[in-house]
Amino acid sequence: MEGLESMIAKGMDTFWGYLGCEFISGDQKEVKISLDAKEHHMNSLGIVHGGVLTSLMDQAMGMVATAAKNVDACVTTNMNVHFVAPMKMGLLTVTAVVIHEAGRSLTTEARIHDQEGTLGCISTGSFRVVGSKK
Repeated sequence: MEGLESMIAKGMDTFWGYLGCEFISGDQKEVKISLDAKEHHMNSLGIVHGGVLTSLMDQAMGMVATAAKNVDACVTTNMNVHFVAPMKMGLLTVTAVVIHEAGRSLTTEARIHDQEGTLGCISTGSFRVVGSKK
């Protein structure tokens, strides 16, 4: 999608690029991104830092919200995170979907799985449209 591709291109010099995010696929219903978690993504316990996981889910949910509304931008207004299993170094995949839309607001859900398929965390997020229609 043109909107997602533009967002990714603009993001290479921002937090997206700093984290090391990679776009897998996306449309108005679902976005998938990944991260090859490395040592600098870990916390002192040797697992992926919760802030990294939260950022990944926020990014994917914001992307699917923006694509669903076909707008320039949406911002996070609320986010809930449930950490259900520790994530280690290696490939992490995030899948985000829209679960509800109402006017300029959307509710989304994201899940992170590791390369073995283990569910690491679940998140829901509320987003508000702030950009104009494309």
